[in-house]
Amino acid sequence: MIHRLIFVVLAFLGSATLAQDAAPVEKAAPIEEAPLIRDGVGVDLKDFLWISRPIVVFADGPTDPSFIQQIELLKERPEALRDRDVIVFTDTEPSERSALRQRFRPRGFMMVLVGKDGTVYLRKPLPWDVREITRSIDKLPLRQQEVRDRREED
Repeated sequence: MIHRLIFVVLAFLGSATLAQDAAPVEKAAPIEEAPLIRDGVGVDLKDFLWISRPIVVFADGPTDPSFIQQIELLKERPEALRDRDVIVFTDTEPSERSALRQRFRPRGFMMVLVGKDGTVYLRKPLPWDVREITRSIDKLPLRQQEVRDRREED
């Protein structure tokens, strides 16, 4: 009986030593960041509830001057948008009657800011720069809570 007990203890200690000697696990390579601006056809905003703040940019075509200007403005400061968990969807095909078009019913150019909770916070008929967008986001209660939580972590 004592021999079995000694054997079990030695086996346990040996396996613990082997586990300590094992090579450290390498960290996985960082996942490529998802693109900030994506095609909105086939998108269901419910998939982004409590994860992202979608901005949806509508136009009657990809050559609409307001659409082009809005996309250029968004591309100027992508880091400010990513810091606020923004993802941008575009829809420039009115004939496709996408789910986004059916929900927001745009007429020509329109930019829509949707909160993480699914609430529509902005509908703008003209392009807005990132500074204006981020100011609006920073006034949202959920965003203010996120900022407070980050301060407490630091």
